[in-house]
Amino acid sequence: MSAVFPPRPSSPAADRALEADLCIHIFTASAALVGVCLTVIGLIRIVVTTTKVGTIADELLAGDATLFMVSCVLSYWALRARSARRMHRIEQAADAIFLVGLLLMTVACAVITFAML
Repeated sequence: MSAVFPPRPSSPAADRALEADLCIHIFTASAALVGVCLTVIGLIRIVVTTTKVGTIADELLAGDATLFMVSCVLSYWALRARSARRMHRIEQAADAIFLVGLLLMTVACAVITFAML
């Protein structure tokens, strides 16, 4: 069983490496999702202009892009933090904001789907 689930490293250096790894994942994913949100906002504007069907999805996605950008900046800040305690706190904030952004993106997708029905 230990070959499948290796024991969690307990040294401070290993813990910091795991925190940095998580921050890197949050940083790259949130940066990519900012681009996705901005692209979909542009597509929604084209659809609204063409079909004259209005929706609040572009406002939701603009807020979503802002949340992902804040998450991206916080994760970068966590990577640059010298203190492990500060890094952990900033990383937790970036993680929470990232999850709120994902939830808002799901809501925006639902709005877009129901607006097209």
